Amino acid sequence: MKIDYLTLFPEMYEGVLNHSIMKRAQDKGIVKFNTVNFRDFAQNKHSQVDDYPYGGGQGMVLKPEPIFNALEALEKTPETRVILMCPQGEPFTQKKAESLSKSDHIVFICGHYEGYDERIRTECVTDEISIGDYVLTGGELASMTMTDAIVRLLPDVLGNQVSHEDDSFSSGLLEHPQYTRPAEYKGYKVPDVLLSGNHAHINKWRHEQSLLRTLERRPDLLEQYPLTEEDKKFLNNNKK
Repeated sequence: MKIDYLTLFPEMYEGVLNHSIMKRAQDKGIVKFNTVNFRDFAQNKHSQVDDYPYGGGQGMVLKPEPIFNALEALEKTPETRVILMCPQGEPFTQKKAESLSKSDHIVFICGHYEGYDERIRTECVTDEISIGDYVLTGGELASMTMTDAIVRLLPDVLGNQVSHEDDSFSSGLLEHPQYTRPAEYKGYKVPDVLLSGNHAHINKWRHEQSLLRTLERRPDLLEQYPLTEEDKKFLNNNKK
């Protein structure tokens, strides 16, 4: 996979992309990151990338020329996903991360002003995505968050290929509680079922705990989850 970032602040990516899982993925040749300062593609002597909005209004709007030119300079295919980081976009979810992890080439467009010229939105992008209902100074941090979620799903990036399958949201439920040694600490004990060695009982306990945690913290997720009759009975018996 190759990921390009169109940004006015390429230095922001240095720490995130060169440590931990992101660095491991690069070292293995699984992913290649590239930052492009689209100010270099401005068509005026002052390298201006924004201007006042037609019709008046507050703030500045990102001009189309630098983005169009920067995108044209990239080697793309018809399958390239060009993502506009935008508070108006669809919410980023684990399902979206899984979909994007199947792409060979992703381009993030990261703005830094009041908005984008609408022609960028309508003519250049395949996806508009938001990571939450709040406003950031620019799209860089959001694109880094998405990158982490996407790249860790690529084959051979994680040490254990199935380790992400039990993560919260991957199954449609929040992850069950996890414990490790010691079995007792300051009077707090690990649940007996996890020490039993009975994997059928352990799996049942974990599934039930995922159901409970999802009910308590994100009940909206249960609306889309294919609950079995046994699941429904368990939840009804454990509602507070």
